[in-house]
Amino acid sequence: MNFTYEDIRQQAKTAAEELVKTARLKKGDIFVVGCSSSEIMGQRIGKGSDINAAQAVYEGVMSVLEPKGIFLAAQCCEHLNRAVVVEKEALLPGTEIANAVPQPHAGGSFATTMYEHARCPVTVEEIKADAGMDIGDTLIGMQLKKVAVPVRLAIKKIGEANLVCARTRPKFIGGSRAVYDDALSGGDIPR
Repeated sequence: MNFTYEDIRQQAKTAAEELVKTARLKKGDIFVVGCSSSEIMGQRIGKGSDINAAQAVYEGVMSVLEPKGIFLAAQCCEHLNRAVVVEKEALLPGTEIANAVPQPHAGGSFATTMYEHARCPVTVEEIKADAGMDIGDTLIGMQLKKVAVPVRLAIKKIGEANLVCARTRPKFIGGSRAVYDDALSGGDIPR
């Protein structure tokens, strides 16, 4: 391992800053993170959970999101069916919550860290996030709004884990006569 927990924190912060800017996120938006602390530490996903690596990612990401009023959603591992831990305040009225408290080996270290640090954490089966970071091939796509758009960041890894990011945009409807709002699409208007 040629990196420290501080390196992990800084990598997560740098990636979050770039994604928030690229995705044009604003107060009240939801930013989902799927994070394999095992992959960060050079282990196979699910085989070397590291609560300190998860804590470093959490601190780095939250240092960007919290001042902007953007909600973090932490995707759990497959043992909790990729449920999501989020602040109750981020939920739409009527969203059904689930009864699950993540643990390092049943939910993952990152979701456990989020649950422990949130003001009013709840677990839900799914969420529709505005953007997200997939750290270590955790498959966050199911937690993003339609339509997901890949975002290529300058940073490609956090620790030893692959980093894949996405933002979302509203669907284009109406065909060739439709007029679209470039501000909503992030510059993806079909021509």
